Amino acid sequence: METFNLTNSGPSTFILNGIPGLESAHLWISIPFSMFYIINLLGNFTVLFVVSKEQTLHKPMYLLLCMLALTDIGLSTCVVPKALCIFWFGLKDITVDGCLTQMFFFHVITGMHTAVLVTMAFDRYLAICDPLRYTTILTNVRTAKLGLLGLILSVLMPLPGSLLIRRLQFCTNHVIPHTYCEHMAVVKMSCADTTVNRSYSLMMTFMLIGLDLTLIGLSYGLIIRAVLGINSKKAYQKALNTCTAHLCVILLSFTSSLLSSLIHRYGINAHVHILLANLYVLIPPMLNPIIYGVKTKELRDKVVKYIGRM
Repeated sequence: METFNLTNSGPSTFILNGIPGLESAHLWISIPFSMFYIINLLGNFTVLFVVSKEQTLHKPMYLLLCMLALTDIGLSTCVVPKALCIFWFGLKDITVDGCLTQMFFFHVITGMHTAVLVTMAFDRYLAICDPLRYTTILTNVRTAKLGLLGLILSVLMPLPGSLLIRRLQFCTNHVIPHTYCEHMAVVKMSCADTTVNRSYSLMMTFMLIGLDLTLIGLSYGLIIRAVLGINSKKAYQKALNTCTAHLCVILLSFTSSLLSSLIHRYGINAHVHILLANLYVLIPPMLNPIIYGVKTKELRDKVVKYIGRM
């Protein structure tokens, strides 16, 4: 079988096939996709605008919320515009370099997203378990430094995977049965031995999710212990309310991410795992600003104030 190597001369494009078997429904599928994406952009840009304008919101918690909003925008923007071009105009071609670039940034933003969630768990731990030292330990400068550290790690982690992809040989059938260049979808096209690629990808998935979930679980274990020791009902309720939004976001993000990753590797029906992979970049980013807007009174009041001025 004729093959080509990404580092040698060969076909310069891959073909993104959208959702195989549902080509006739692509136009209908694009309707919720575009609606979710617009809501995502409106919600997250609203959070960024309100926090930037309101001096009283210039605190670590809201700085982290802005980081989360930026990763939500980036994650969906990495995927949705190209998917809509496929659904609306049949523009399925993507250059090899464009494909690898999309894949790299997708993993960088995903890593940054989980790093922000871990930092937010640490923020909630300090706010509840050590409130007297909260403002001295977690300043805006330290929060920014933690965000920068998360970004550096998120850039370094996918690099070996990207280099391993470039060494693969691919069959002449360079059609990707997906709406975007997901790592395993590209690896599955290779005619070469992909054991190293698969092993590294699986290791990174479980290491990142496992480590992040362990740190978040440790933070919330300490938070629960502190909350159970509170005698005042009002203080108890306030402590729970400060964590509810973050817990909802964590469950939404990690559950959809893990399901999408596992189903793609061992998965079943192509329609199911491709739709789930797309919903992962649509639903959590769309719901995150809504969850925080509803559950965080200070932010909700500021948003209502700006809406009332329109």
